[in-house]
Amino acid sequence: MSYAADLRLVIRGQDFRRLFTTRVISALSDGVFQVGLAGYVLFSPEQQASAAEAAATAAVLLLPYSVLGPFAGVFIDRWRRRQILVHAPLIRAVAVVATALLLMRGDDGLLFFLAALIVFAVNRFFLSALSAALPRVVGAPELITANAVSVTSGTMMSFAGAGVGYVLRVLFGAGRGGTAGVLVAAAVLYVATALVATRMGRDRLGPDQSELRTDTREALGQVLHGLLDGARHVRDRRPAAAALGAIGAHRFLYGIATIMTVLLFRNYFSSSAEAGLGGFAVVLVVSGIGYFLAAVITPIVTGRIRKESWITAQLVFAGVAEVILAAPFSPVPFILGAFVLGLVSQGVKLCVDTIVQTSIADAFRGRVFSFYDMLFNGLYVAGFAVAAALLPANGKSYGVLALIGGGYALSALLYWLSAKNSPSVATAGSTV
Repeated sequence: MSYAADLRLVIRGQDFRRLFTTRVISALSDGVFQVGLAGYVLFSPEQQASAAEAAATAAVLLLPYSVLGPFAGVFIDRWRRRQILVHAPLIRAVAVVATALLLMRGDDGLLFFLAALIVFAVNRFFLSALSAALPRVVGAPELITANAVSVTSGTMMSFAGAGVGYVLRVLFGAGRGGTAGVLVAAAVLYVATALVATRMGRDRLGPDQSELRTDTREALGQVLHGLLDGARHVRDRRPAAAALGAIGAHRFLYGIATIMTVLLFRNYFSSSAEAGLGGFAVVLVVSGIGYFLAAVITPIVTGRIRKESWITAQLVFAGVAEVILAAPFSPVPFILGAFVLGLVSQGVKLCVDTIVQTSIADAFRGRVFSFYDMLFNGLYVAGFAVAAALLPANGKSYGVLALIGGGYALSALLYWLSAKNSPSVATAGSTV
């Protein structure tokens, strides 16, 4: 089915509509906050962003997902999920306001980043609660469709929020006062998220406490063992191991490309910080279009060819497009390259998710996806670190561009060799 048809199918349930609205408003808030924060740190007229600063700022956004992700589920299965959806946005609103106040005082050092880190760390619990709550508001036959619609819509609203944040920055100004205004707007949206969540019953989203078998301390101790068990299980499942290798390589290379893009628009393509941020905002919008288009075409394509073939084709496409479009080091071709990477990012992920879901034992699924989550975000951050070490301040490097293009080509080859003799799994059209 099309995305619009999927949305019409699942939106009929009242509680799903409320959960869905909670997700999309929160995602919109995230986009506004992220542009406010990154716009000040990386595109402030008062400072020149270096590769290390760009990588460190990006890592702040991702590290909570890598570190806290596997442990969040322990608490999500013990706290009322509806209360998490109410309290988490309120905590984030307070942390965002604190970030804005610190900025107004001229304190943009350690405390500033710690307050921002709290905003992203709490979001890990919020997103986990959303995922865990979804089966409580839709029936089993609609669950996969509801999940695909929710995740795709959340991603699109994050990109939309980035656009809103950019417009607010233009209206409020690029200095500390203007950035604080953008952050306060994000805080207001977080409060709106909490208000929508209050419309669901306190116990409507679970969890069922009668199913718990371990206390919290024991469960936390089991998380690390579970990650190792998940990794071992993947190692013995060739389709899943190859798929995770492919998306891990993509995320690593995508991390390098992300920092290169930030630096180019900040220090090379543009004569001012504001023009640079405007160009980068266009990159985000175009990437979002690529993400959305991937969600539309991937089920159609993988209904006709193996997902393994589609992953290989996308990795090749990414490598060729990056070299051809980025080599001139000109804004317009680079923006087109961002569209390609957005398309590939979501297309590969949808296929990998399905391959992992269908090629591992159900008893290991949670542990494998916890391992997957850490791999997905950890290798992205690793790409930031490599970019910081290799890129000049203006982001222009033919050597790094060759590394990205060659890395995608090599990843495609290795994945094809690994997956060509593996049994195919269920079509994506039935699972995403």
